[in-house]
Amino acid sequence: MFKKILVANRGEIALRVIRACREIGVPVVAVYSEADRESLHVKLADESYCIGPAAPSKSYLNIPSIISVAEVAGVDAIHPGYGFLAENPKFAEVCKGNQIKFIGPSAEAMSKMGDKATARGIAKKMGVPIVPGSDGLVKNPEEARKVAARIGYPVVVKASAGGGGRGMRIVHKADELERLYHVAQAEAQAAFNSSALYVEKFIEEPRHVEIQLLADSRKNIIYLGERDCSVQRRHQKLIEEAPSPAVNVALRRRMGDAAVRLARSVHYESAGTVEFLLDKHGHFYFMEMNTRVQVEHPVTEMVTSVDIVKEQ
Repeated sequence: MFKKILVANRGEIALRVIRACREIGVPVVAVYSEADRESLHVKLADESYCIGPAAPSKSYLNIPSIISVAEVAGVDAIHPGYGFLAENPKFAEVCKGNQIKFIGPSAEAMSKMGDKATARGIAKKMGVPIVPGSDGLVKNPEEARKVAARIGYPVVVKASAGGGGRGMRIVHKADELERLYHVAQAEAQAAFNSSALYVEKFIEEPRHVEIQLLADSRKNIIYLGERDCSVQRRHQKLIEEAPSPAVNVALRRRMGDAAVRLARSVHYESAGTVEFLLDKHGHFYFMEMNTRVQVEHPVTEMVTSVDIVKEQ
């Protein structure tokens, strides 16, 4: 068990980690920006340290400041929460270099699964169903047009980095492709500092189903059922439901086994979520993997009675 944990975050997730630490008897250290000095996570932690001004780039995203606090406070682990540095391979690597346990996957696993084109290639190699599309990135609209002609319209042009519907455009006809390609590219560059795109078939009337995973450092991986997040607005989830009304026992087993197989291929550790599209015929396709605890993790905790943050 860790002797002391630093929470490199604020708000709800910081409180969630603090609660878990209290329940398992581990002292916890909070960090905060000048604007968050009076925040609840600061008051509830055993120790707290200011790491910079209000701008996240100068505080919660400031890796040297966070590591400095970790060393001063004598922590042996850092929980990144979600957002900020939670899916930053560099931060995980820096923690490792300073003999501090990053409570999450390795930098290598995070890099592989954080890039959608790479993750898609790994899924294909591992026999996990993927949506028909390009083999990796497309370099220009001409390459995208060739892929679309092969798999048929409608298609989706997607940013390889990031998520949340940004850098993604649905193309219904060939004469729309070039314009929407450039729109998606510009949006991806602005949002994720990467203009890399790939193309895949647009699945009509899909459900969005995600499998919650827990993995330890000894290659043991389990899945805790699924969450259905099909109710969305502008590709942002509004309602999470567990179990999914569209998933039966046999389908759950197939999806769970596929998610575990994918995670095992990159030696995944900690909590993670594999997201699938489920079509109206019961066929599922890999979308992406979130290499962190998700905002919606309490939905799974409520139906399984497993404390995901404690398990991390």
